[in-house]
Amino acid sequence: MFGAATISANPLKLDVRSHTKCIAICFIATISTFQYGLDYALVGGFLSMPGFLKVYGYYDTKLQAWNIDPTVQQLISSLMTIGTLIGSILVGPFSSNFGRKAGLWAASLLNFIATAIMIGTTSLGSLYFARLLLGVSVGWFLTFSQLYVHEVAPAHLRGITFAVYQCQLSIGSIVGATVDFGTHDIGNRQAYQIPLAIFFVAPAIQSVALFFFPDSPRWLAVQGREIEAETALRRLRNPRIDETELLAEFNEIKQSTREQVELNKKALFLEMWRGTNLRRTLLSIAVVCFHSANGSSWVNIYTTYYLSIAGVQNPFSFSILITGLGLIAAIVSSLFVRYIDRRAIMIVGASVCGLSQLAQAVVWTVSPGSVAAGQVVVAFNGLFTFFYVAYAPFAWLLGGEYPNSALRGYCFGIATALNFLGNFLGTLTAPYFINPASLGWGPKYGYIWFASNVVVAVFAYLFLPETRDRTLEEIHEMFENKVPARKFKGYVCVGVENYAAAVGKESVRHEERAINERRVSSGADSGKG
Repeated sequence: MFGAATISANPLKLDVRSHTKCIAICFIATISTFQYGLDYALVGGFLSMPGFLKVYGYYDTKLQAWNIDPTVQQLISSLMTIGTLIGSILVGPFSSNFGRKAGLWAASLLNFIATAIMIGTTSLGSLYFARLLLGVSVGWFLTFSQLYVHEVAPAHLRGITFAVYQCQLSIGSIVGATVDFGTHDIGNRQAYQIPLAIFFVAPAIQSVALFFFPDSPRWLAVQGREIEAETALRRLRNPRIDETELLAEFNEIKQSTREQVELNKKALFLEMWRGTNLRRTLLSIAVVCFHSANGSSWVNIYTTYYLSIAGVQNPFSFSILITGLGLIAAIVSSLFVRYIDRRAIMIVGASVCGLSQLAQAVVWTVSPGSVAAGQVVVAFNGLFTFFYVAYAPFAWLLGGEYPNSALRGYCFGIATALNFLGNFLGTLTAPYFINPASLGWGPKYGYIWFASNVVVAVFAYLFLPETRDRTLEEIHEMFENKVPARKFKGYVCVGVENYAAAVGKESVRHEERAINERRVSSGADSGKG
């Protein structure tokens, strides 16, 4: 699990420097995930911001402070999640017909519309609609960017590119929390309008940059556009790449994709649930839903509010600190992901997250409302965030690696939708548990999520196949051959190796033929002399 060598049929040079161009492209492709972190941080701050509460909340004479109705609180948070759910369901048919880049452009357009509405309106109805629309946009940003990165990054660097993806999300959270901190004392609408304007920045940058990037070569191959797929692959790889390496990689993609398309000719949504695809679909759904199953949804969106009711002084400052820990975790994970198995990351991450939830619940049970308890809540909230962010990108990574290329858009879209359904249920029910006007559990809500994290860790140990450094074509071969989860790591993919070897042999024959032709030509020239 830790540091052991992996078997791989990846024909590319297994370093980082040879693939800096593709890493840079993946960085731009995932820059819109900044939106997801930004939204969670901003909205969590709005719920404790007088300038926002004066418009959408009420003054509570009992608490002698501005407050918000739990139903309004739920809808503001949850409608965005419902939107991401709807958007994710539509990913499959949209991506199959229009590709990954078109999905990102469509997400940007919806983002611009939703943000303009939120800045300009004072109506709850309009705000609800904008939150729903923004949710569709964020769902597409997340899903289409991940599909693109899954399919363009070299196998040994997919983990690093997903750590970069998580860094973008964490940076969004830090920016959101920091801007909220800077504007939360403004007593009018500008308190939340200024932070909302940031929603325009990342999508604008990405929308322009995408004009200069190719579409996914694997998506093009699925469409039968193999010449365009080879051109796209060349644009993604560094210009000085060895020609044999590039042709070997392309032949693996081409031959394996032909096989995958041949096996999935019927309605793609139905093919997900048939034969060997059923196992792949269920695993993809399960591992992506790790996000909602560990309690991250309510911790992320209610961090500032949660710290406020826990009696923590300067909750906005602590919220920024905790979010900063998430960025550190994302950076740290990028350093070890090439050397530690995906399963180990999942198991350790879920276990520590569960213990962090339990610690908060226990201390609040023993000493509710005390300063010491508040300090423990902050400490373990930070620990939870660190380990969650450290393993979160690799749950997304595994969820996109398991499906085959013909079904990836549908399968990953459904998995993401179900995860957001879990997030919706988490954000919908959390106010009832933590809001003093309802059950008032506060940190004791962690008891529920401790049990959930235990289930996640056990599932990861028993059922997740190991895919570190494997090409998507190797993963397909192992699933088709019904390899047990515990044997994935040591399995030799003979079929994929033969695809690459065939190109190597052909390249050698071409080189020998060229040498012979040069010799003949040289002999002829000397004879003339």
